[in-house]
Amino acid sequence: MTSAEALWLNARLATMRADSDYGAIEDGAIAVSGDRILWIGARADLPPALRTASTREHDAGGRWITPGLIDCHTHLVYAGSRAGEFEQRLNGATYEEIARAGGGIRATVAATRAASEAALVEASKPRLKALAAEGVTTVEIKSGYGLETGAETKMLRVARALGNALPVTVRTTFLGAHALPPEADGDKDGYIARLCGQMLPAIAEEKLADAVDAFMEGIAFSGAQTARVFEVAKRLGLPVKLHADQLSNLGGANLAARYGALSADHLEYTDAEGIAALKAAGIQPVLLPGSVYALGSTRYPAARGMIDAGLAVVLATDFNPGSAFCESLPVVMSLACTQLGLAPAEALSACTVNAAHVLGRADRIGRIEVGYAADLVLLDVPDWRYLAYHLAGEHVASVVKEGEVVWER
Repeated sequence: MTSAEALWLNARLATMRADSDYGAIEDGAIAVSGDRILWIGARADLPPALRTASTREHDAGGRWITPGLIDCHTHLVYAGSRAGEFEQRLNGATYEEIARAGGGIRATVAATRAASEAALVEASKPRLKALAAEGVTTVEIKSGYGLETGAETKMLRVARALGNALPVTVRTTFLGAHALPPEADGDKDGYIARLCGQMLPAIAEEKLADAVDAFMEGIAFSGAQTARVFEVAKRLGLPVKLHADQLSNLGGANLAARYGALSADHLEYTDAEGIAALKAAGIQPVLLPGSVYALGSTRYPAARGMIDAGLAVVLATDFNPGSAFCESLPVVMSLACTQLGLAPAEALSACTVNAAHVLGRADRIGRIEVGYAADLVLLDVPDWRYLAYHLAGEHVASVVKEGEVVWER
């Protein structure tokens, strides 16, 4: 057995292994070698040789340790503010009305285009740090506030730079089909043609994106236009995912199923037929209750119907400046329990092991398991369910990324 470099002792482990709701081990221990987990189990069973050889020993003090949380849907690279839109919605304006009046995504596009790459890095760092302080060790960051080649590639470079600057693994997604830019003058087909013929090939050539996303909605793009994007993405070897059925049911879940998407996200208006299509295609639903709450809606996705159908539900923050200004996965977990009917163990699975599958990383993150990345969260709570139970509480005592303690309260 390889020598352990670090040990965590006197811990209660929520391993997320499949032998119970959350794979609990009371009075457990974790041995780490390099950036990987070498051994886990009951402290009484820890091989003496591992303890003798370790160079760093951490007393968890009876704290719960979970896998590092995974936020698989964010829009955290942007410039500007949309606080005024929040007040507009409080006064009765809808998301669609604001967008059609030139606000919404278009407002963020204007500010993001005008910002330098360095300015975007500095503006985005505090957002990623806030996510990390809430226990996130892996995050997906989308583009989509550039809507032309130079600005979209700028956003994706900034996302990669954040992953190099901070102890959080960043996966990038190209979301050029997010909205119609003002210079398109209403010509959605023309814009999609440019996206497919110029933007997507350029981004694929630079290897800036791990996946391709689109917003299929009445205020965004049709099923036919989305399909054109997906066809090109597939030819370029990029997996796809979809903002589906958020404001209406246009058959987004079905289209995601047809193209074997990594995930279908939002799904507030997805019906039984769409759920069945996702199940048949083995596609996981990514639910974003923070967005529903922030928009003042009561139309939450049918999470229990999805779980009852055998789907592994995923949760994410959808962090963005307009409709989900929240960097806390624990708050999202709480909303999932109170508004979607998830049990606390289901909510934790949705932010760990299930989310790892959506990012294509299920073989290395999302569980406390031998051979997996040593990404861990130590919780300063009497019960791991406080993550969802204690709304906006200070839950996290420390965060471990690839075997190193990178954040402590």
